Amino acid sequence: MPITDHQEQKPVKLRARNLDFSYGDKKVLDGISMDIFAEQATAIIGPSGCGKSTFLKCFNRIHEVSSEVRVAGDLEIDGVDIFRGGIHEVELRRRVGMVFQKPNPFPKSIYENVVFGPKLFGVRDRDILDGIAEESLRKAALWDEVKDRLKESAMSMSGGQQQRLCIARALAVNPEVLLMDEPCSALDPIATAKIEELIFELKKEFTVLMVTHNMQQAARVSDYTAFFWLGRLIEMGPTERIFTNPRDRMTEDYISGRFG
Repeated sequence: MPITDHQEQKPVKLRARNLDFSYGDKKVLDGISMDIFAEQATAIIGPSGCGKSTFLKCFNRIHEVSSEVRVAGDLEIDGVDIFRGGIHEVELRRRVGMVFQKPNPFPKSIYENVVFGPKLFGVRDRDILDGIAEESLRKAALWDEVKDRLKESAMSMSGGQQQRLCIARALAVNPEVLLMDEPCSALDPIATAKIEELIFELKKEFTVLMVTHNMQQAARVSDYTAFFWLGRLIEMGPTERIFTNPRDRMTEDYISGRFG
């Protein structure tokens, strides 16, 4: 059984119970059970190939694009089962936004990138769209850098700006949860620092679940840390305890660099 503990009783936003996930005959996740608390940042660490990103993507059902996938167990958002609770995947993906490892802006203007989601959900009023664009770019700490160039192509932005634009695009549909899959791995140290500062601000309003290979980053920005190994949750708890006093020997060995 994995070791878990919690430093404060925030409401549970996301919950996994006995989650198994397979691609064809390959089992990727094995009996994952863990709670993700509201308005906190939770980091998932572990070696490559241990199922971190797969677990993340389960929460907005991106995996359903493949017919080779088999899922068993329970996943919940606000106590409602993601698979059997009657939540349509489009509505789920509005509530649970996703930011990928590599910035993936659309080949459109900065403005059109941000308002793409609201337009998809039927917003047509230009004043409303303008307000959404400004608010989302402010939340992504990007407004002051791009407010005079909203009609320019998003492809002209730097990598760090593109990643913050992708965060703004996710925020524009007013999600409750933000999934971040290695959001800084393709960025330079200056851009990484800006994204980390942004995570601190975002978790005041959103539930953040992030995957990172960078243990120092997990220690800096997360409230909770979960350690995965070979598709299993080994240990989860308050980040400070995980990094200073892990209770499982495997967690200690990974954090200290003995393997991974």
